[in-house]
Formats: sequence, structure tokens, C-alpha cells
Amino acid sequence: MALEKAVIDILDGTTVVDQIRVLFNPTDYSIERANVFKSTSIPGLSGPILQFVNGEADMLSLELFLDDYTDRPSGGGKGTVGRLDDLASLLEIRSGTHAAPVVRFVWGRLSFKAIIEKMSRKMTLFHPNGIPARASVNITFKEYRTLTELLREPRLESPDKSKRRVVVGADSLWIMAWREYRDPARWRVIAEANDLDDSRSIRPGDWLVVPPLEADLGTGGSR
Repeated sequence: MALEKAVIDILDGTTVVDQIRVLFNPTDYSIERANVFKSTSIPGLSGPILQFVNGEADMLSLELFLDDYTDRPSGGGKGTVGRLDDLASLLEIRSGTHAAPVVRFVWGRLSFKAIIEKMSRKMTLFHPNGIPARASVNITFKEYRTLTELLREPRLESPDKSKRRVVVGADSLWIMAWREYRDPARWRVIAEANDLDDSRSIRPGDWLVVPPLEADLGTGGSR
């Protein structure tokens, strides 16, 4: 089987407008993901309450190797300096979009659509005239997904699902109803589901059941 070289596709939307083929495939790469949680301290509890805020984008990190002596440029081919310039251009802001280009790193079964978050270049060997002949490039790709893709994968939980929510800070039933149903007038739905006679009786740290929205459909806001 022929050796498959990794490539960096430069995208214009979903169309490949240019491509950078790596000289040597990376020896390894790492993919990292993290989530963001809000920590809320409640008096009297032995630890804080953690609430999920959002997920971070996947990060792909790898090192590319460039060398003029292994792959001498000929017939107008690009050497180490030219390849470095091509890679560095992926961090430049484009005039049409006012942003750095979206790219896709492809190697075998790995296809990673991203923007380049950071890049470091280290020159390790030079020609007699001082021009770099060998370099290593560390690149960190940050996953790029459109709003449509984020909403579709995964599908966000909707108000037709039962949930449990903790009361935090100055939360009120009106605020929770707006946050869950986008309608503060539906606070009675939450109050009735939790047998609350006084809507102001909730306190930070209380857990409340948020019932499915369809339980209130067709009732005119009352039960």
C-alpha cells in the first residue's frame, strides 16, 4: 500500500480552495476535549454545586517536520522557507471574511475541520547563507463547527423533557420558567410540579422538577 500523505485543506465554506501537503507525516498527534462547569458555593454544604455551562471545542495537536536536505526543492518547488510561509499564512486574516481561514486536516481516516489556534516554528539547521534548511512546526487545531452543526449534533434538550434543576443565587420561578420555556408566565407549571404554595419560598440549593412543556399545552396556562 502506498504511503498516504497528510494534507491541510483550506476551505471556503465547504469547498477546498487550496491544499498544503505535508512533507513528512507526523509521528503522533493528540486530541483533547474539555467541559466548562460553574462552581457555586452554598452556605452549610461541604462542597460547591457544579453546573454544566458548555462544552469546549476539540483540540488537535501535532508536529510537522520540514527539511531541505531530505526533499530538495527543484524546478521551482518550495523549500523549507516556502513551506513555512504557507503554513504561517493559515493564521493570517482574510480580507473577505475578516477572519483566519477554516481548514481541514486530513490523514487517513482522520478528518478534522478546524481553525488554527496557534503555531510555533523552530529552525534547527541552516544553509551557509543563513536561510533555514530544517524546521519543526507545532500546530494546534481548534475544531470548527457552524451553529447549525452545533444544534444538530447533539440535538439540544427541549422543554418537552423532564429535568431537575438546582436553585442558584437569585433564581426565581419566573427566571427558571423563562430559562426553560422562554416564557416567565409559565412559572406556575414549575410551582405545581413541586407542590409550592409560595413561589418565593425557594432557596439556593433547592432542587426543583421542571416538567415537560406538553403537560401545560391546551390548558391556557392553568391546570
